This record gives sequence, structure tokens and C-alpha cells, in this order.
Amino acid sequence: MEKFLINAGLRETRVAGLHDDFLEEYWVEQEVNRGLTGNVYLGRVTRVLPGMQSAFVDIGLERTAYLHVSMVRQPKGEKKRLPIEEVIHQGQTLIVQVIKDPVGTKGARLSMLISLPGRNLVYLPYEDHIGVSQRIADPAQRDALRATIAALRPEDDKGGYIVRTCGTVVREADFCFDMQYLRRRWADILAAPTKRRAPALLYTEPTLEERLLRDRVSEATEAVIVDSLVGFERLTGFAKKYMPDVLDRIVRYEGKESLFAHYDIAKRVDKALERRVGLPSGGYLVIDQTEAMTTVDVNTGAFVGRHDFQDTVLKTNVEAARAIARQMRLRNLGGIVIVDFIDMEAEDGRRKVLAALRDAVALDRNVVTVSDFTELGLVELTRKRTRDSLSSVLCEPCPLCEGRGMILTARSVVYALLRELGERCKTHPEVTSFDVTVAPSVADLLDKHERKAVDLFMSLTGKRLTWKPDASIAQDHYDIVMK
Repeated sequence: MEKFLINAGLRETRVAGLHDDFLEEYWVEQEVNRGLTGNVYLGRVTRVLPGMQSAFVDIGLERTAYLHVSMVRQPKGEKKRLPIEEVIHQGQTLIVQVIKDPVGTKGARLSMLISLPGRNLVYLPYEDHIGVSQRIADPAQRDALRATIAALRPEDDKGGYIVRTCGTVVREADFCFDMQYLRRRWADILAAPTKRRAPALLYTEPTLEERLLRDRVSEATEAVIVDSLVGFERLTGFAKKYMPDVLDRIVRYEGKESLFAHYDIAKRVDKALERRVGLPSGGYLVIDQTEAMTTVDVNTGAFVGRHDFQDTVLKTNVEAARAIARQMRLRNLGGIVIVDFIDMEAEDGRRKVLAALRDAVALDRNVVTVSDFTELGLVELTRKRTRDSLSSVLCEPCPLCEGRGMILTARSVVYALLRELGERCKTHPEVTSFDVTVAPSVADLLDKHERKAVDLFMSLTGKRLTWKPDASIAQDHYDIVMK
């Protein structure tokens, strides 16, 4: 069973997803940094790049957004895909939808193939086919759902629909309600460009807690617990209008301590930001995120097992496979993930680890692919990235180490300081002395172990050098005053 905890603050909403009491998902939405995925804009094309078969579109954000030819709506009746320069041109206004938030230095990714999600259906106003979620595997059930939607679709509706996973257990009346709601939304979007000039926002996705109800609450959901009266009333109002069947699961929390404190969420989130993650048996993962990829190293740690070493390795790797899938969801890791499992001699053991990993990532709502073991014993995963990772939302690079996670040793700083002073002697021959402020660790090294280097510097340059410690200065920083 699962629970969703909602902390609705003044400017920030936090949602924690507990699955069998494990924190497996955590979302943060700050009012000033709301995600853009799903939003529909009226944009203006600023550049068309035939060589890249792409275009840049101004939708009113800090950086222009990116539109690839595969996401360009082709002229009606055209069977083959035309080059982008034959479909759109610079200065043209387009109705576009964000399919991927800006990440790092990259702008948002766009599509002209609009899709509007409802509770049970996704509306495709520019397409006419009827599809079914890939998570619905039974062919007979898929065919029955297609036939139901085809029969319910109004004659004047030229759009297409995709049945969402929850559509397997709903009534025809629910599908009809979704169709009416989604068509009304689309009509509002189409009417907006006549009143606005590009760039302009035409449609925005519901709030985090409303999307939670729409997309995540299912029969497996025990409760949605809200700690704010305003948030509770807003969420129940949304549920009454769009999904009354989940009303009885929305609960107002009235405990003495805060909701997240009651479930110890803060400590669990702190652990999600740590580089090292413990495993139940005593092993651990080391997770490192870079701009290009995420690497995960698996270690046995304190776990020595009860039988032979290979049994210990297999158990640790299987535990790691399940933990990695959970950490990917919790940290919202996207892109390429490289896992260095502990080496296993038996091919059967590798198959068991891959099976455990594939079973675990099957619970992920994002698309995850898992490769086989490489010759070097590595496993590569790819996970669709739709928004920033948890660490990039909650954290920023350290101003001292600039995100490297390391700083120069005190001795390296001493030698770097002496080199810089030597350069200044050449460019400022009139200077007679240097007063330097350094970190206490650097000052201690200068006092006790590097006096010979200082004396040699002064004898070679004829300049006087003095220093003083300052605890407010980072180890790899220093201030130089020339006299």
C-alpha cells in the first residue's frame, strides 16, 4: 500500500510518496520555479537550422526553447516527413507544448504535437487514432478499450485519445466526462491566440498536488494526507469536480507535530542527498552525479555473509539492484546511469541480478531501459529525464569547491601562493613586501613546515612576506596585500 503526504507551504509544496513505509518518491514545487512540462505556449520562431533539422522558439523564458523536426506537426494529408525548413519559418507563431523542462544550460524542449492529460484519457487534438497505455498488456482488454472510446467519441471530434492505465476500471460515463473536460480545455487554448501576442502562456498544468490526484492516486493508495486547511480545501474541491471517487482518501492531518516530522521525512530526504547509501545487509552504494551521467558503485562493506564469498556478492548485488531502482525514483535521476556491481564469476548470478533490477525498475513511471552486463562487468541504464533531479532542485554547487567536492591540500595552497607571489614580483617590481591572509591550516603549515620555502622566496626576491590566519577564509583561498 502507498501513502502520499502533502506539506502545502506558503511558497513551496512538498509531496512524499511512501510505499510500504519506504520513502520512494519526493517532489518539491516552488511557486517561483514550477515545472513547465505540459504547459502550452504561443511561441515565435527565432531561428531555423536546416543542418540540425531543428528550430529555436521564443516562448517567453530566459532561454529560447528547442524544437526538433520529429516534433513538428506536418501539413494535413502529407504522408512523408518534410524538412523543417519547408514547414516553419523564422518569425512564424506556433502553438507548442513543453515536453522537457530546461535542465542546466539547456533550454526547454518543445513539441507541436499537443497532448492534454485528463484523469483517464490523454487528448491528442491533432491526431485521430485511439491508443492504449503500454502498461495495459492484455490484448483483449486493449481492443475492448479502443472500441469503447471509438463508440463514445463525438462525431465532430477529430482528435485522438490514449487510454491511461487507470482506464481499465472506470465507467463509460467517466470517459465521457474526461472527453468533455479535455475538449473544453483545448477550445480555450485555441481561442487564446486571438487575444494575445507571442510569446504567451496559453495553458498551464495543474498544481503538484492536483497532478498527484490526477496521475498517481489509484486503488493501491491508502491515503492522501494534507497538513494545510487551505491545501485540503483546494484539493477536495478539485477532487469533487474531477475525481469524486478519491474524495474519501483525502485526509486532513491535525497532529501536534508537523506531518513530515511525524513520518521522519526530513531525515529520509537528507539520506537521499548523501553520496553513500546503506543496504540492509551492511553493504552500500556510492552515487556520484555529473552533468553527463550518474555512476553507482556497489560495495559489500561490513557484510561478510554466512557461506561462501559468491553468495555474499550475489545477495549484496540483488539488494543493490532494488535500492538503485528506488534511488533513481527518489532522486529523480535521469539520463545515463552506470552501475558497477561487485564482480560475479557465475553467469547465473548475473542473470539473477539483472532480473531483480528489471523487476525493480518496472515500478517506475518513467521509461527505464536496462542493458546486459558489459565485458567490464558494468550495467548501463537509461531513464527518461523530464525534470531536474532532487539534488539540483534542493541544492546548489558549493561556493568554496565550486561543485568539485574537493579542495586543494594546505601544502598545495602554500606552493600555489608562492608561485603567485613570484609572478607579482615580476609585474610589480616596486613592491617591497606582501601581507597575506590565509586559512588557519595554511598558516600552520607556513609556521611549522614550510619556513625554508618562505626564507628561500624572500632571499631570491628581496621581498618581505608575512601572513596571518583567518578562520573565515576557505583552505584553498587567500588574500594578498602588496606594499
